[in-house]
Amino acid sequence: MSYDLMVFDPAAAPAKKRGPFLDWYDAQAEWKEEHDYDDPANSTPGLRGFFADIAAEFPPQQEEDGPGTDFTIGSALIYMTFEWDRIDQAHETVFRLAAKHQLGFFDVSSDLAETWLPDNKGGLYIAHSD
Repeated sequence: MSYDLMVFDPAAAPAKKRGPFLDWYDAQAEWKEEHDYDDPANSTPGLRGFFADIAAEFPPQQEEDGPGTDFTIGSALIYMTFEWDRIDQAHETVFRLAAKHQLGFFDVSSDLAETWLPDNKGGLYIAHSD
């Protein structure tokens, strides 16, 4: 079992409405883009900057089931899988770096499926939760 978080380019996702956002997320999670999902060069500048920062604190997994964070990098999102013993540090770090890079933040593992958007003041605001 893992703790999953995602950051995304807010211009690429219909993040202000819960239903359309979750539909967009489901479509993205089919991983149908025609590129490797481990190369940040395939993503936006904001996502590349985020990846550089997060990988310094949570190094990428080098082998399947080995230590490290599993990153799945799409053109408009980065999906991250953390071990449960690091959830507090992971949540705080991803949230902080999402704000720094003006990205949306989706707490995939939350029962509420909470989503935040950049507020253009260096922070994030909650877009929706149930």
